[in-house]
Amino acid sequence: MIATDHPSPAPSGAPVETPPPNIARVYDYLLGGKDNFESDRALGDRIAQALPQVHLGVQQQRAVLRRVVDFLVREAGLRQLIDIGSGLPTAENVHQVAQRSAPETHVVYVDNDPAVLAHARALLADNKQTVVTDGDLRHPAELLADPVLRAHIDFERPVGLLLCGILHYVLDDEDPYRVVRALVDELPSGSYVFVHHLITAGPEVDADTAQAEAMLRQGVGRGQFRTSAEVAAFLDGLELVPPGVVTVAEWRPDDETPSHDAHPVLRLAAVGVARKP
Repeated sequence: MIATDHPSPAPSGAPVETPPPNIARVYDYLLGGKDNFESDRALGDRIAQALPQVHLGVQQQRAVLRRVVDFLVREAGLRQLIDIGSGLPTAENVHQVAQRSAPETHVVYVDNDPAVLAHARALLADNKQTVVTDGDLRHPAELLADPVLRAHIDFERPVGLLLCGILHYVLDDEDPYRVVRALVDELPSGSYVFVHHLITAGPEVDADTAQAEAMLRQGVGRGQFRTSAEVAAFLDGLELVPPGVVTVAEWRPDDETPSHDAHPVLRLAAVGVARKP
């Protein structure tokens, strides 16, 4: 995730202040995790009031990520994955899904949130195929030059680039399309890019999404929903994998994937996978 606060320890004897809401911790709370503070829970609850099925939405974000990783490893044959904005570790992380099918798969998690980095490093201490490193999506040149990433990823071989639930925290004035182009330009032919992005999805839900977007901006300082067409533009010049850019529930659903007809919140995210020729 893109870190939105870096609280310093309180001096000895000073009252401990609750830090402001943090994207990764709010997401952890909505997933039912325990690595969050009261401020994160309060913002999560406000978002849930605007979008009563938001918990299902974040669960299905994780579910589609698992399906994408499974596709990249089992069908596309990739053995290298970079997950940018990975967030706090939870069940069925990218490396677990990938290495279940292909234990030799290298996974690099990139985040700039100190809590995420600390948790991930503790979790991955005994996993030689998986590392975590500090990096900010908004600075792709520095991210790609990171020595930890370079030591773990061979850019002469195809790579899977995972941008799951991160681009909607890059505002228009930060030029997210330039950011993605810079990353894709460095990938070798045969690489794949996965994008998951919150979207505006029609008049029946636009009022709710506008409220949720406003809450994100107010609570964590950033958040920008885009249209499905704007999300598809992140993959311009690449070969879309069927079924193209669709809702979370429509991307290669399995038997456990709920329908967005019954759960409108699932219309609020577009996903797509594309191959670099």
